[in-house]
Amino acid sequence: MRIDLLLGALVLLGFSSCLKEELPVPARERGAAMTLQTCMGPGYQDQLWLDVRTGEVVSTNVKTAWDLAFESTVDGWRIYLNGSKMMTAWNIGPVDITAQHDTLGMAAGRRIDAPSGHRDSTAFGDWRGQDDVYIVDLGFDAIGLPQGLRKFRFHTVSATEFTFEVARLNGTQLTSVTVPKDPSRSFTCYRSDVGVVPIEPERNDWDLVVTQYTHQFYEPFQPYIVAGLLSAPGVRVAEMNVTDFDAVTLGDTLAHPFNDARDAIGYDWKTYIFESASYEIDLTRVYIVKDAEGYFFKLRFIDFYSEQGQVGCPRFEVVPL
Repeated sequence: MRIDLLLGALVLLGFSSCLKEELPVPARERGAAMTLQTCMGPGYQDQLWLDVRTGEVVSTNVKTAWDLAFESTVDGWRIYLNGSKMMTAWNIGPVDITAQHDTLGMAAGRRIDAPSGHRDSTAFGDWRGQDDVYIVDLGFDAIGLPQGLRKFRFHTVSATEFTFEVARLNGTQLTSVTVPKDPSRSFTCYRSDVGVVPIEPERNDWDLVVTQYTHQFYEPFQPYIVAGLLSAPGVRVAEMNVTDFDAVTLGDTLAHPFNDARDAIGYDWKTYIFESASYEIDLTRVYIVKDAEGYFFKLRFIDFYSEQGQVGCPRFEVVPL
């Protein structure tokens, strides 16, 4: 009995000697408050992808550089429109894609992606197992010129790629396309007549994109282009109205829970004043942002103009929490 107890004690002693001592986790460096400004350029032509923690614009592209975004996760199958161009899609059913079609009825039948980014509210919907053809309006460029129409028919999706066909409205120039999923990004982007284009930065490299996007208004009922900030997948935002920005703490989210909608920040932190033909900022609109790395920040907008008076240049304060 004594031998057994002695052996057990020795085994426990040896096992515990293999364990590292539990050390206190050092506090993370939170950084200083920042005032950031990004400009979308003439006609709101640019999209700027921002890392909130560093305050850096990690990538910039003209909004006309892509048309569709394909979900890049292994089980992803959803396809999104480029809302910054006010793109729309109209399902005309399982028709011959090589036949000639017109847009009669498209005004009533067209769809946009929900500005919230809700995965079940896309213009294409669940296209899997269907043989439907979609007429896609490629939207407008920065000076309002239409980008044309294409017909798409999506065929397959796997863990690694999407396949589909694309043609002109009259059925000519039918092309079979394969879009390989880029696992380093949440979405793989595609441009008609060009192919796959690297637009969205790699996953976890960005938190917010400064851009125009299509918002659905209801009075009157119409889609409309607005300018604001959209969130990356995994980023969550809490919104509140307060007069003292300095007093906002993480505890305020107890009364204002986080929201993972893409347009949780959106566009309505500013209002267009028709009498002065200018934008006015709501300084009481404050956001707490939780980035994909788990860092928290409070954010408020203070201007929509550059020092030179150029519109489309949101300036905002970011304070680590």
